[in-house]
Parts: sequence; structure tokens; C-alpha cells
Amino acid sequence: MTVSPLPLPAEHPVFHRTVTVRGLEIFYREAGAPTRPTVLLLHGFPTSSHMFRNLIPGLAADFHVIAPDYPGFGQSSAPGADEFAYTFDHLTDVLESFLVQLGVTRFALFMQDYGAPVGFRLATRHPDWVRGLIVQNANAYVDGLGAAFEPLKPFWAQRTPETELPVRTLLTPASTRFLFLQGARRPEVISPDTWVHAQAGLDRPGNDRIQLALLHDFRNNPPRYAEWHAYFRRHQPPTLIAWGRHDPVFAEAGARAFLRDLPAAALHLFETGHFALEEDGAAIADLARAFLRRLP
Repeated sequence: MTVSPLPLPAEHPVFHRTVTVRGLEIFYREAGAPTRPTVLLLHGFPTSSHMFRNLIPGLAADFHVIAPDYPGFGQSSAPGADEFAYTFDHLTDVLESFLVQLGVTRFALFMQDYGAPVGFRLATRHPDWVRGLIVQNANAYVDGLGAAFEPLKPFWAQRTPETELPVRTLLTPASTRFLFLQGARRPEVISPDTWVHAQAGLDRPGNDRIQLALLHDFRNNPPRYAEWHAYFRRHQPPTLIAWGRHDPVFAEAGARAFLRDLPAAALHLFETGHFALEEDGAAIADLARAFLRRLP
């Protein structure tokens, strides 16, 4: 019998770590030499740093990569919604403390979905921390708010059991699967593991209340857009936009809107959906590496 040799260790392994921040256990993935420029990856809803599992090794040869899970997501602590204020301001507070604790206060930001309201809050607080922006279906303009937000508007106006009911459908397996597949040109290349993994997080006891709290707080993001636009215009951070143009949540117009305030931004549209990394991860990784190498 021939025994196959064990695989060699990865040249740039991904480490899975946890650090205590403000009494919470914050999980993060880390790869690459800490002496190299840092890239901070901020995930979207309803997933976690798991969405970057393929991108991280693709960046680690040249960069120091960190991808945390927010409280209530992935492997991080998930205190109940009655114990922890699940707002985007509070998630940013925790992220800010996390970065200070790790001594990481200079980085490029890669944001997807919820990564935008967290990342842009962080950038406006600390513009000197941010070397550049990579925007992957991470909205900052009213132009990008598609029809998917219509059921949320009554819920934003007044949270009641009646207005909450249609919003709860966003937490179902069918909705999670839809988010990963809608707009994909080749749905069969997207692994079912993606939505099964995300749904497992949503289905944890009490996580529905966490997600509903954040979906309700999302109403406070559009009023902050003008502040973010002012940051763009004043600081002109180098920006790469890699956008799945068939996203059912954030419309293509939201990608193009960045060019109003960041005219030098590089815009790349992909024939895919919300989670563009699942179908076009290799192409986006190539763009990201080239962009990051050019940063001062």
C-alpha cells in the first residue's frame, strides 16, 4: 500500500485567534507578517469573517491581514440583545477598542455590506488610520438603497410586532440562500456551505433579536451618509470599488455614486450578486493586490 505524504504546512497560514475586548471575546482571522502593511476586512450580514476565507490567503503573501467577527456574529461573543446595545455605533466602539488593543492603527479597509456602516464610522473618527478603501457592495449613498429596503421602512418608522413580522423573513434559510445566489451568473459554482454556515449563526438561540436590533438601527445609517461624503471629499482616500452589479440589496447606482465624491476611484463592476467574492474572488483578489501595492 502506498501512503501519500502529509501536505506541507501552508506558506502563509491563517491563524484563528480570540482576544478579550470590553469584556467580550472577539474572534478574528489573521495571516501574513505583521511587519507588512495591514488590510482590515469587515464582513457583512448575515455572515462573518468566514466570507473572507478564500481572500485572506490570497493577500497574506504581501500583506498583514486581519478579519474580525463583530459581536453577535461568527465566533465572537453574542450577549443577548437585552444585555448589549446592538447598534452600528456600538459595533464600531468595539472594533475601535479591538484595533487599539492589537496595536493596529494604520491599515487599508476592505468592506462588504455591514462593513460599510462600521468601516466608514471608524474612518470618520480616525481618518489618519486609513490608507485606502476597498468597497465591495458596501453602500454609502441613498442611490444604492434598492427595493429590498421597502419592507424595512415601516419597521424603521415604528417597531411593533406587526412591522417586525416581514423583517423576520430576512432571517430565514430561503432569504439567506437568496442573498448568496441572486444575481450570480453561475449559481452552481457557489458552495451551499456558504449559506448553511451563515444560517447556522442566525439560528442560534437569541440571535434573531440581535439581528432585528441591527436591522432596526440600520435606519440611522442613511442620515450619516453626508458625513461620510464629507470625509471622502476632504481626505480623498485611494479607493477601489469592486461591485456585484446584480446585487438585490445594494443597487449598481450606489457603486457609481462614489465617483461623485471620489472621482479618482477605480470602479469595477462584476456580473454577479451581493457576495461577489464567491463567484469572482480571484479577480477581486488580483485587483486588491494591485491596488494595495500602489498605496503610499
